[in-house]
Amino acid sequence: MPSDPSRSVPKAILIGAIVAALLDMIDPILFYGLRGVAPVKIPQSIASGILGRTAYSDGIRSVLLGLATHLFLALFWATLFVLAARVLPFLKRYAIAAGLLYGGFVYAVMYGLVLPHTNLYPRSHPTGAVLLNGIAAMVFLVGLPISLANRRFAPSSRVSSN
Repeated sequence: MPSDPSRSVPKAILIGAIVAALLDMIDPILFYGLRGVAPVKIPQSIASGILGRTAYSDGIRSVLLGLATHLFLALFWATLFVLAARVLPFLKRYAIAAGLLYGGFVYAVMYGLVLPHTNLYPRSHPTGAVLLNGIAAMVFLVGLPISLANRRFAPSSRVSSN
């Protein structure tokens, strides 16, 4: 059977990552913006995971580092999901449920394993509205778009039933 040229693994990864990265950047800009935080502080806070508190006084360089880091992480998570879906076809078949669960997994890994081992400044454990927003963002703005991009743009998996 000929393959559909509009579908490819790299396309699914790139679209999923870009959509997730954009949505996951807009969310904290709006969420924290309503609390008086300048938009530039959001990518600087990401850069602070690498640079520590100096990220907030490093101007455009730390903004660009934060944006690049954010996109890299989105590419990582999209790649992991799309490749997993190649061998686990139910991830594509049940894209909405898989995306929501994947977003929860991404949240758990990022906030439970990754962020505690960075130079993130300030160090805090989210509670209340910040915690709920963080979980909702990973579930609906990261996991779900990655899964839906996989369903729409990845070719059918080639897992054989033999």
